[in-house]
Amino acid sequence: MYKIIYIKADYEPWWQFDGWEEHIVSTHIFECEQQFKHSFTELISNFREKYENEACKHDRYFAFWSEDESEFCEACDEDAQIYHGIIIHSPEAISK
Repeated sequence: MYKIIYIKADYEPWWQFDGWEEHIVSTHIFECEQQFKHSFTELISNFREKYENEACKHDRYFAFWSEDESEFCEACDEDAQIYHGIIIHSPEAISK
């Protein structure tokens, strides 16, 4: 099984702080590797067009952001950067 999770949060997706699941925007599940790869490639391409910055960790966590997208953080009393994160789960990622 293959899964693409899209989260929007004030931290990169690889941190997965407590409650990170509350930031999930969408989840897509695929049985077929070909469908998974096609959807992943399309999503990454769309995010690269939309957001100025990109970072990747462990070939399964992808973060995209634009400097002008932030929200006020009451706990830290300042603006916090908003990240659009993609997390992929695949048999290959699980076996690493």
